Order: sequence, then C-alpha cells, then structure tokens
Amino acid sequence: MTNDEVILTPEGLAKLEQELEELKGPRRRELAERIKTAISYGDLKENSEYHSAKEEQAFMETRILTIERLLKKARVVASADTSTVQVGSYVVVHDIEFDENIEYQVVGPSEADVSNNKISYESPIGTALMGKSVGDEIHVNAPAGVITYKLLEIKA
Repeated sequence: MTNDEVILTPEGLAKLEQELEELKGPRRRELAERIKTAISYGDLKENSEYHSAKEEQAFMETRILTIERLLKKARVVASADTSTVQVGSYVVVHDIEFDENIEYQVVGPSEADVSNNKISYESPIGTALMGKSVGDEIHVNAPAGVITYKLLEIKA
C-alpha cells in the first residue's frame, strides 16, 4: 500500500460514489436555488440567508473535491480469503477480560466508523489483527493497558 493510495472496500467505494452523486446533483441545485432566492431579497451585505447559503456551498464544494481526490487514489479491496485477516475481512474476536464476542470489519482509514464496528487497519486493533488466523491470540496496546482477544472467525 503506497502512502497516497486510499484503501476502500466495495461498500465504501459505493458509499462515496453515492455521496458525490448526491452533492453534485440535487444538493447543488438546491443550494443554487437558495442563493438565487436570497439574492432576490436585496442588499447582500446584511443578508444572512445569502451568507449562510454561500458558506454551505463552500463546504459542499470542498467535500466534492475531497471525495473526487479520494476516488482518484482509491484501491478497492474485496477480501475473499478467509485464512488470514485482510482489509475487507469481517472478524469475530473474543474479548478475554470481558468474556464477550465482538464482530468488526477491517477497512481503510477513510471508511473507519467505530460506532458501526468498522475499524481501520491502521488502528491499534486493526494492526494487531492483520495477517492473523483463526485461533490466534491478539494483544492490543491501549491507553488502559494491553487488551487480549482470541480470533474466533474470519468472514469475507
């Protein structure tokens, strides 16, 4: 993996493409209409609707550029191999200390979403999981100390 490439799962790619389509289509038209309406109110210096819409437009255009850059650098990975953990793998680990099973998907940094159990391969647990096989013990250095997991399952 080169420094400038962006690792995405097929789902992550689809999500970014969908967001880009939404921003470039309906959202752009909606904002253009808001700006047009705000201009019709006159005196742009003290027109809060106009300034708000222009600020939102600037944020939106920045997001469009960011997504386009990500997509240009994207390398899509689809994990079909379940013998070792790779980007795109779904894994089930057993937290030894809390005696509970947790399922994660290992993804690229731009897709990481801890609230949905999508962890980056660059995160401490993602790094510890990469290349491991079912049955392996994984030790993760965390601020609270070392966390130990047992890898129970790898799914594509």
